Amino acid sequence: MTIRADKRDLVEERFKSLVMAISDYAIYLLDVNGNVASWNAGAERFKGYTADEIIGQHFSRFYTAEDRAAGVPTRALLTAAKEGRFESEGWRVRKDGTRFWASVVIDAVRNDANKVIGFAKVTRDITDRKVAEDALRESEQRFRLLIQGVTDYAIYMLSPSGEVTNWNSGAERIKQYKSSEIVGQNFSVFYTERDRERGVPQQALANAAKNGRYESEGVRVRKDKTEFWAHVIVDAIYDEDRELIGFAKVTRDITERRQAAKALDEAKDALFQSQKMEAIGQLTGGISHDFNNLLAVIANSLDILSIKGLVPEAAHLVESMRRAVDRGSLLTQQLLAFARQQPLKPELTNVNELISAFESVLRRAGRVNIRFEFSLLPDLRAVMIDGPRLEAALLNLVVNARDALEEGGTIRISTRNVALTDGQVGRLHGGDYVVLEVRDTGSGMPPEVLARAFDPFFTTKGIGKGTGLGLSQVYGFITQSDGEVVISSELDRGTTVAIYLRAETAKPDSVGQDPVLTQTVLVVEDEPDLLAVAAELFENIGYRVLRASSGEDALALLDSEPDVTLLFSDVMMPGGMSGVELARASRDRNPDLKVLLASGYPVQALRNKHEGIDEFAFVAKPYRLSDLTSKVSALAN
Repeated sequence: MTIRADKRDLVEERFKSLVMAISDYAIYLLDVNGNVASWNAGAERFKGYTADEIIGQHFSRFYTAEDRAAGVPTRALLTAAKEGRFESEGWRVRKDGTRFWASVVIDAVRNDANKVIGFAKVTRDITDRKVAEDALRESEQRFRLLIQGVTDYAIYMLSPSGEVTNWNSGAERIKQYKSSEIVGQNFSVFYTERDRERGVPQQALANAAKNGRYESEGVRVRKDKTEFWAHVIVDAIYDEDRELIGFAKVTRDITERRQAAKALDEAKDALFQSQKMEAIGQLTGGISHDFNNLLAVIANSLDILSIKGLVPEAAHLVESMRRAVDRGSLLTQQLLAFARQQPLKPELTNVNELISAFESVLRRAGRVNIRFEFSLLPDLRAVMIDGPRLEAALLNLVVNARDALEEGGTIRISTRNVALTDGQVGRLHGGDYVVLEVRDTGSGMPPEVLARAFDPFFTTKGIGKGTGLGLSQVYGFITQSDGEVVISSELDRGTTVAIYLRAETAKPDSVGQDPVLTQTVLVVEDEPDLLAVAAELFENIGYRVLRASSGEDALALLDSEPDVTLLFSDVMMPGGMSGVELARASRDRNPDLKVLLASGYPVQALRNKHEGIDEFAFVAKPYRLSDLTSKVSALAN
């Protein structure tokens, strides 16, 4: 027994030595009242007290004044005595008054009779951990506040299976759900029904889990079932063991940006179309001008041959040539219509009355398997338009609609008043307009055909069934009339052509001329063949003819020939002087001189380059003998 007691004392001594040597933990004993009974190196290091200074003192001095006042030390011992152990964390105070964050464990020490005879207390300084945890907590709090404060982005977390686990204010603003309404719900509720049926939400999570990130744009649905266009990023979230614990999802409403981009693309397309049509129009107008000069030579030569009876045995050939010239003249007029350079005679017109009067012609253009419907607004406003050309344009549209209705169907012609803002339709300025619409239920056009619908000579009809000038002629005529043409079409769903014409309230005043008949004419033309033909035409009318091939030569003749009282000149001439400038210079020499100008371009197309052209009478090329006779007669009366 003595040996056993000695061994026990030896073990206890060694254990005591071990405890006393530990410096990372404050390990000491308290008596039943809480007074310090032992003190190790760790306690001295943490608390700053030596054993002589602290043994016999109450352990409450290690607590803050606030904790002592609140009875925290007493409750700690009572808990340990009652439950066997007390464990907590909190601020403790060193000898020098500084504080540190401590992890505290107090165990009750009992004798063989299970009576509490004291307490074993272990304290660890975990201030560094506390600071790190506080910093992390503060950082997380700031991050949460930051995320919660973001309103332009929906930022939220998903579980691995797609349930919403948190929700920020941006998500509430964009998606309209409150946190209490959506947390716990599957995020697929934000997708359209069609996307859910196709498994798009699940594919998004699968791609994010596989690749770490998924990004896309598409239609999403708000709580009120309205749709918006969203840019979405889904990031996979993994723990330290690379186990998937969820997803971070960021959604941004880009509806306005997408609409703006679409509007910009449409504006670019419209600008490109406008520039293309303008370039083609200028080319077409120039070709038509030159072609008119050639037709004028042929037509007037045929008139002269007929007047002089030089070829009676070939009269049928001459007549065939005349018909060919007429067809060529019609073609140039169609080209000039597209180029917006045709001469127009606008009058105040009621479109409803025009359609009603023209209805029988329109119906005859259809077929027995085509039904016509007319929906004409009773109080339609008047427009300033060339009536006969509008009839031709309307007939053109009906013929196109008929050709698209091979199996039969409906052609609906309607009118209405509209008020437009700037740029709402094409390049039209804001104001009141009349819309004439021709709609069919035919085959429609694919986008690539629709994009070229106004191009001259473009046609989808078979060879010999169309020139491709129909819609281009309508386009040119309407735009020259300060209107706009809009086509919408879908394959197998028909086509709608809407003509926008500015509504008018009054008819413009007209200005008359006071002509005087002349006997001597000065003909000015830079093309020799056309000069010869024009001169002979005037001679056949009964005029004495003087000829000049330039403005300078014409002025010299006027200075030497005072009897000239009619000047007939081409507007477009090479060199420094145009026909308009020649007319003005001639009028300066002789204020009574009458002037008749000619051009393959209509007056409307010449006004920008030749200011003052409206001061003079005008005849369009190719002119005929009857045209010159009529103009000269008008000048004479």
